[in-house]
Amino acid sequence: MSHGPLMLDLQGAALTDDEREWLRHPAAGGVILFSRNYESPGQVAALIEEIHALRSPPLLVAVDQEGGRVQRFREGFTRLPPAAWFGELNRINAKKAKDTAQRIGWLMAAELRAVGVDFSFAPVLDLGLGLSSVIGDRAFGSKPLIVAELAHAWMIGTHEAGMAAVGKHFPGHGGVTEDSHCELPVDHRPVGDLMMEDLLPFQRMIDYGLDAIMPAHVIYDQADPELAGFSRFWLQHILRDQLGFHGVIFSDDLTMAAAEGAGNYAQRAQAALAAGCDMVLVCNNPAGAVEVLESLADYSDPAAQMRLIRMHGRKALSRDALHLDPRWTHALDIIARYEENPALDLDL
Repeated sequence: MSHGPLMLDLQGAALTDDEREWLRHPAAGGVILFSRNYESPGQVAALIEEIHALRSPPLLVAVDQEGGRVQRFREGFTRLPPAAWFGELNRINAKKAKDTAQRIGWLMAAELRAVGVDFSFAPVLDLGLGLSSVIGDRAFGSKPLIVAELAHAWMIGTHEAGMAAVGKHFPGHGGVTEDSHCELPVDHRPVGDLMMEDLLPFQRMIDYGLDAIMPAHVIYDQADPELAGFSRFWLQHILRDQLGFHGVIFSDDLTMAAAEGAGNYAQRAQAALAAGCDMVLVCNNPAGAVEVLESLADYSDPAAQMRLIRMHGRKALSRDALHLDPRWTHALDIIARYEENPALDLDL
């Protein structure tokens, strides 16, 4: 059974009978985990092992583990600094900032791979322009080339740990004030401005080998009237054709308020897939997820399935081996200095 086009979530720390049935459905392709699904490293490792065992090839298992305020697994995992901290460090010592980003990217990925998670939806490639509260310190900074270089270093670390990287939110969420979880953001900037600024980190990261991208639930009305995640202009003409991206395109969560204009959940999923997404996310709404499963029972996209295979996690250290690895010790030392003084007095 190949990967289906839907990634859905779970209600608790263990699978229910209904969830097992849904995950065996041919339209299911992955699971995204949240804090409610996590109690301890041992518990989540057992949960993921059961998810992976349900079918072959195994379902993809993902989580948002960016660091800072967006980190789903905390107790038993290292508390990671927000991306903006690396940007501030870059102002003091650019070489040190990239080295640190690489080490923390490795730490994030190695800890997740040790419990079986295939990938995290990171890094954020949006520009921190001081406008978007939902982005805020999740951005590495405001300068496109600095964002690209720090994100590249982070991705090198994740790849070393056997994990793919997912850049978000294409073509850039930093230029709007609205939170797409709650309302519909519209970016009125000319396409040329977006291409010269917000798209640069994505373009550089694609050149560096970025594995996957998640588009923004934002309308860029000077380019196209559709949300970026439902737009063939953005996903096909710009991302695939102009930027030459050959990796996976994940939709953002189709239950977010910004996506409501695309219709019911089945219509939203079909619109996102028709625009160019390889896999769509439906979170925090089991009825909506079932609606999408049923609507996509006969859906097949062999090219998307080939791309999705590459998102499986690769080599993984056990937790015991990880804790003996000198890279883990070094990364923890960096984290300890950050926690003692987030103001960056790091004796550089």
